[in-house]
Amino acid sequence: MITIIGIPFGLQTLKLAILALWPFGSRVVDEGNSGGCLSLIMNIIWIFVGGFWICLTHLGFGLLLCITIIGIPFGMQHFKMAALALAPFGKSIQ
Repeated sequence: MITIIGIPFGLQTLKLAILALWPFGSRVVDEGNSGGCLSLIMNIIWIFVGGFWICLTHLGFGLLLCITIIGIPFGMQHFKMAALALAPFGKSIQ
């Protein structure tokens, strides 16, 4: 994906990586109408390319971690990452 077309997808992957490095104390917020219709189209392409499987992986790990009391905070962070992994376009991390 080293093309001009792949650059937006690479930036969203970096957004996921930043949230994975520092999940505690950060929030995923909706940017509003930043991309308009284009962000919807890019989110649909993202879901078909692999976002669905990334989301399912984070949901699975979140459920596994929520089994114990110690793992509940980490499981909640995986649920936050699952929401971002499903549709990252039009969202930012604060």
